[in-house]
Amino acid sequence: MTIELVDGKAGVAHISSEDKAIIHQAKFSKSDVVFDWGDAFKCSMSSSNRATIGTGCASIQGLDWHITAEESVTISNGSQGMKRNDIICAHYNRNPKTGNELVELVVLKGSPNATAAADPKVPSGKILSGAVDAYMPLWRIPLDGITVGTPVRLFTPRGALWDSVTQQWKPPYTQNSISLCRVGRIVTVNGNVKFVGSGVQNYTMAVETIPEAFRPLADQSIISFPSCGFSLLVARDGKVQMLGDPKAAYSTAHGCWMTE
Repeated sequence: MTIELVDGKAGVAHISSEDKAIIHQAKFSKSDVVFDWGDAFKCSMSSSNRATIGTGCASIQGLDWHITAEESVTISNGSQGMKRNDIICAHYNRNPKTGNELVELVVLKGSPNATAAADPKVPSGKILSGAVDAYMPLWRIPLDGITVGTPVRLFTPRGALWDSVTQQWKPPYTQNSISLCRVGRIVTVNGNVKFVGSGVQNYTMAVETIPEAFRPLADQSIISFPSCGFSLLVARDGKVQMLGDPKAAYSTAHGCWMTE
């Protein structure tokens, strides 16, 4: 049978990591996820050769893992006059003989370059397609000569599934604010907007952007203001364009979109 009650009693051991990976991918995302728990894998350089990763909880392709006490990894020495980027990853591995699985922290070492550092290639592998190795990038460690720079985070922690977040955001060309409210993956937008200009601002890209936690999942979402004949186009990267001519009038914004 291809139908299985995964969380049900079957009289035999039957729940596999593959079962949980499928369900978690369907619920949360096929992407790797770092959750806002513990220290969210905070990274600090305890020495020039030692990076310390704090506690945290994550999912690599649907398989949950966590760190409950600080872990350390070794960063190789830099070279005088050369630049290099190393990447700290979570490495998933399945033993092909026993089927046993584990996650550990590894460092992918970049190639030294005299002018500009580039990230090392992160090997790709789909666990549900049978790959025995998969990698989840967490931090970039930049090196300039023998000097180690500030670690760069390569992920954005996600809040709990049903967290509700309301954040005031000042949209472009206004003295008022839009209220963005997120419940789960749904973001609603409400507020009174007054654009202080008119047609000269048509199709102008906003200087400010919507905070990352509120950005639309789709390529773009459009919030319309029919009474004033203009719309706000919200792009996936959080930037906003005004389309049309608001005539410097007040208008009420209402709308919603899905986010990650």
